[in-house]
Amino acid sequence: MRVSSILIIAGTFVAAAVLSLVTAQFAVRLVEENSYYGVTAALNEEELTWAEVSTNGLQVVLKGTAPSEATRFLAVSTAGTVVDAARVIDEMRVEAQDDLAAPRFSVEILRNDDRLSLIGLIPAGADREALLDRLGEISSEDNVADLLETADYDIPDGWGAALDFGLTALEALPRSKISIDAERVEITAMAESDVQKRDVETRLSRRAPGDLRVAFNISSPRPVITPFSLRFILDDAGARFDSCSADSEEARARILSAAADAGLEGKARCPIGLGVPTPSWGEAADMAIEAVGLMGGGSVTFSDADITLVAPQGTAQRRFDSVVGELENTLPEVFALHAVLPPEPETGNEGPAEFVATLSPEGLVQMRGRVNDDMVSKTAESFAKARFAGASVDNSARTDETLPSGWPVRVLAGLEALSYLSNGSVRVTAEDISVSGDTGDKAASAEVTKQLSEKLGATGRFSVDVSYLEKLDPIASLFQPDECEARIAEILDTRQITFEPGSDTVDAESLSTVDEIAETLKNCVDVRMEIAGHTDSQGRESMNQALSKSRAVAVLNALRERRILTAGFTAVGYGESDPIADNDTEEGREANRRIEFELVRPEPVPETETTLESMEASGASDDSEGSAAGEADTGEGQGE
Repeated sequence: MRVSSILIIAGTFVAAAVLSLVTAQFAVRLVEENSYYGVTAALNEEELTWAEVSTNGLQVVLKGTAPSEATRFLAVSTAGTVVDAARVIDEMRVEAQDDLAAPRFSVEILRNDDRLSLIGLIPAGADREALLDRLGEISSEDNVADLLETADYDIPDGWGAALDFGLTALEALPRSKISIDAERVEITAMAESDVQKRDVETRLSRRAPGDLRVAFNISSPRPVITPFSLRFILDDAGARFDSCSADSEEARARILSAAADAGLEGKARCPIGLGVPTPSWGEAADMAIEAVGLMGGGSVTFSDADITLVAPQGTAQRRFDSVVGELENTLPEVFALHAVLPPEPETGNEGPAEFVATLSPEGLVQMRGRVNDDMVSKTAESFAKARFAGASVDNSARTDETLPSGWPVRVLAGLEALSYLSNGSVRVTAEDISVSGDTGDKAASAEVTKQLSEKLGATGRFSVDVSYLEKLDPIASLFQPDECEARIAEILDTRQITFEPGSDTVDAESLSTVDEIAETLKNCVDVRMEIAGHTDSQGRESMNQALSKSRAVAVLNALRERRILTAGFTAVGYGESDPIADNDTEEGREANRRIEFELVRPEPVPETETTLESMEASGASDDSEGSAAGEADTGEGQGE
């Protein structure tokens, strides 16, 4: 009995165990199938069909080759949304990728006077220390915030040249942001005036490498125009502005459009400034210019809110009344209109009273015609000498007590108008003042018009015929770098810079040569030049090397004493290494002892070297200038 009971109990446990095992296997198989189908469906929905799914008990194994690391991670994440992430076994591989494309290298340099910040990504092979050294020349190292990061990729073509140009722009602009990459430099800055803005843009454009794209975004404060003036003329010579002012882009566009409808051809200059008497300025100018067109000629002059409309001589009274009446009724209330219909000229033998002053290109001022009395004559002469500084004044005007009232004011106004020109003449009569001539200032015509409007008042009549000549423009007429180098070479071809024997002191007879070179450099566009010193082969080579360097430094210092900007100049000593004549003869040795000026031109950036490295070398050369003179031996046995 006892054996049977034990067998029954044992059999029950065995049966239960077998049943549990069968049930567990069924459950595991059910979980495996559900996991397999669920994960496969989820991967297919995400279009990850490259992933292979298999199950091993509760584990879900993912295999296959993922196109990228991102898609591999997506497959694992997708499977984790169906089953517990701990059950997902990642056995996937990532497809081999080609070399990753290099990132876009760029630098953004912010400058606020002597404070600098650098942000961006540069190649690991670029010479970062040379970059910081050059920035240290602009500001102290304590004021340079270096936030640059690096990446180990090849230096892109054009990187060095672009960075060099960007740093040149940074030196010229105390408040600026320079954005640099290998193909483009963007310059954002604030200039102190519109003149400085044009000057900086001109100089930097000339210095930019030919294959580099440069974008300027230089702003300048709007000038205060007082009085706010405009003068439009339509006559036999065509339509033109003697002066134009606007308070906004919209007003300028409206004024120029009205002038084009009245017959103006080509472009016209109309500066935007502050000081407009009313927001209706553009509207009033549009109406007044249209009135000139309707009369078929004449002129309209604005001086703040005063408008003078002069009809062409011979205009019918009815037409004049119609045009003026319509203009008076439509002008904004703030404006005061004074309309003039010139009378027909009277015929007679006696000519009108007049005063004529001429300014020659050489600076001679001649005054002819009539003035009221001796006091007015002396006043006009003194005024001319003050306005035309350095000019020779010849006063041959005669006195005439019968001249109309206000004549002295008209004479002085005419002389002041003439002073804005490089050469020309002014003719003053009782009816009008006419100014004509040439200038190198694009704004001269507007300045003359504004000055005459202010001095003569709303009823004053005058004409301005001023031509802008580029050759008279002090900026446009500057020598280009190649021309500057050639002119200095011409000077040195006939009279070399010589030194006292065995020293770096410029010989007294050569000081005039240095003066002439300095005058030439004052008329050059901003250039980078190398001052090269050479000696003959007499004496030890090391001493000749030091002497040639100290002499080049002496010439550089002499130019600085003459107020020449030498930021782009370097002094280099070549010793006896580059002779141009035979050192066995006295004539040859004399020829070899020389100073040369050579233009530093941008060079192509080699693949394994950057322009920054060359800048470092240049910086080291500059740092040694001060000590070179002290190291030179003054022994008589070395090359002179």
